[in-house]
Amino acid sequence: MPLHDRILGHFQASAQTLLDAAEALAPSIEQAARLMVHSLTQGGKIMACGNGGAAADAQRFVAQMVHRFEQERPGLAAIALTTDSSTLTSIANDTAYDQVFARQVKVLGQPGDILLAISTSGHSPSVLQAVVAAHARNVHVIALSGRSGGKLAEHLIEDDVLICAPAESAVRIQEVHLLTIHCLCDAVDSVLLGVEE
Repeated sequence: MPLHDRILGHFQASAQTLLDAAEALAPSIEQAARLMVHSLTQGGKIMACGNGGAAADAQRFVAQMVHRFEQERPGLAAIALTTDSSTLTSIANDTAYDQVFARQVKVLGQPGDILLAISTSGHSPSVLQAVVAAHARNVHVIALSGRSGGKLAEHLIEDDVLICAPAESAVRIQEVHLLTIHCLCDAVDSVLLGVEE
């Protein structure tokens, strides 16, 4: 296949996946955004975690909360659990890698906070352990996953929110996650700044 056609194919597949996801995920994204707003307005914070590309997504989300998304506003309380190399490596070295986020949630998480847990496969042990730690601290979980949601979906409880990209390809799932993060940021800003309607 010519390279030009391969590139066009990626754009077409991405656009179709995003369109397929729109109706399916809009209610869950709205629920998640309202949960975030409730936590933030009650003095809570959002902790975000993931591995690899999901770590980058967690950091992008936090940057857009702490700084801003598209509108000027005061910063919002959010922490990426993926960025402190000394903390991450000490936990991984002295305990186990699957505890790198859970340990931070146990220390930093307070009742009413939110954990944004991102795993393309839904099977990441470190993300699953973070969810377990979040529940132990009465921290709500918003999970971004794909396919069937994997083990991550099985770890969620009643007040948690699952946003599961309707795709099989890891690349397409990650593209849905990026747009979902942008939707969450915009929705939070819209509610907080009074431009929801």
